[in-house]
Amino acid sequence: MIRLFVALSIPDDLRQRLKTLCNGVRDARWVEEENLHLTLRFIGEVEEPEVAYIMAALSSVQSESFDLTLSGVGHFESRNKIRALWAGIQPCPALDTLQQRIESVLKRHGIAPDGRKFSPHLTLARLKQMPPTYVRDWLEGNSFFQASPFSVQGFTLFESYRAPIGAIYTPLQGFPLSHGATT
Repeated sequence: MIRLFVALSIPDDLRQRLKTLCNGVRDARWVEEENLHLTLRFIGEVEEPEVAYIMAALSSVQSESFDLTLSGVGHFESRNKIRALWAGIQPCPALDTLQQRIESVLKRHGIAPDGRKFSPHLTLARLKQMPPTYVRDWLEGNSFFQASPFSVQGFTLFESYRAPIGAIYTPLQGFPLSHGATT
């Protein structure tokens, strides 16, 4: 079995900037700089022969390149306990359209729908059910985070391998986006 997800890679300079946010919360498991990405669709575990079909499906996605801006920070919580810290994304209709097209082609090729509403973000840290008071200072101190826009030129199918040192993400294939209408 191979564990897959579709994501946007983040430019090196932006990953370095995001890494400066990754401190100041006790017992947080910060995401390694090279693993920072924006998940468009978690696929999950599939049999190895299915990977070629998934790649073929993804290669049919038609969308134009666009700019994306990271802005703000936040958290996910469950039962009043914080489980993740993230950097946010400014609203971007082109990102939503790309994600919907990826979802659509995967469903047409037999991949079960994710079932969760798309909530664009970059996970910075995972926490073990931490009380909100433990992250309040981090959230307040980084609330005005904003990065310069970056150009999204494509998306990538990744393999995710769980290792004792943490997840290892390997890009399997990139899928370019078009550059708009040509004359």
